Amino acid sequence: MADLQHWLITGASSGIGRLAAERLQQQGHRLTVICRSQQRADQTLGWLTGESRVLLADLADLDQVQAIGHALLEKDEALDGLLLNAGLQYAGHRQVRWSAQGLELTIAVNHLAHQRLVMDLLPLLLRSPAPRLVITASEVHNPASGGGRVGRPAGLGDLSGLKKHSEMVNGERPFDADKAYKDSKLCNLLMGRHLAQLHPQLPVICWSPGLVIPRGRDGFFRNSREANPLGQALFGFVARDLLRLTEHPQRAAELLERLVLDPAMPLGFSYWSNTLLGPGRHRFERAETSAEAADEGKAGRLWQVSEQLIQ
Repeated sequence: MADLQHWLITGASSGIGRLAAERLQQQGHRLTVICRSQQRADQTLGWLTGESRVLLADLADLDQVQAIGHALLEKDEALDGLLLNAGLQYAGHRQVRWSAQGLELTIAVNHLAHQRLVMDLLPLLLRSPAPRLVITASEVHNPASGGGRVGRPAGLGDLSGLKKHSEMVNGERPFDADKAYKDSKLCNLLMGRHLAQLHPQLPVICWSPGLVIPRGRDGFFRNSREANPLGQALFGFVARDLLRLTEHPQRAAELLERLVLDPAMPLGFSYWSNTLLGPGRHRFERAETSAEAADEGKAGRLWQVSEQLIQ
């Protein structure tokens, strides 16, 4: 994949998504970056160059996401890759938040918006001679992982909650924002697995970057800091600086760049994990998902239920 490519990216206005996008930009690749606000768009335009561009769409509003897809279809420009990196979590908040369509916000942004994009843009992607789909998931989808063992585990049940627009995908109560995030990452993996079933010649690459806690107020944990600023600051100091359990944002961006560009990536579905070995030591390798994330039947059912909600 040495030729210059055109990638559509979500979640590239901050964090490892931005760092990876900047690396791709420096190599001359053309990027279409989706930003949720004009402020984010203006910031992103400050480092984009050449034919790269920004499109405005809030992933919390499926109508805006659909409008983006239709606009790109009308332009009829082939895409070489989709990098679905945007992720939202608001662990620490007790009150459920809802999307524009009345769906729990975490599942709407992290899963349903991305499935909407894939459904609309797959025809453009499959026109590429070397198409690729990369999805940022997380090890917390797996109840047996270090992060997955903390709090209530991921689990979608029979999807009854998703069907009924309930607070939790499995229909359980009370609402738990941490579990909602874990469930959304499980959905990411199941969506990727189903797409690989439908298109076995398409590389569908899901990955976990490990725990990344950048310094500063922006980034992935910004919503959790609102609920507990002191606790989050202490957590960041202990995990990042004292115990050295985190991955450096630049290193995570390098791993993401590899998944985007490495010609040796396999066809079909694969999951890659940046596994913590010890303080300051990680190993990036292909890994097994949880049993639930490997359930092809559930992957198909989730796709169908999500498609009904989206349409």
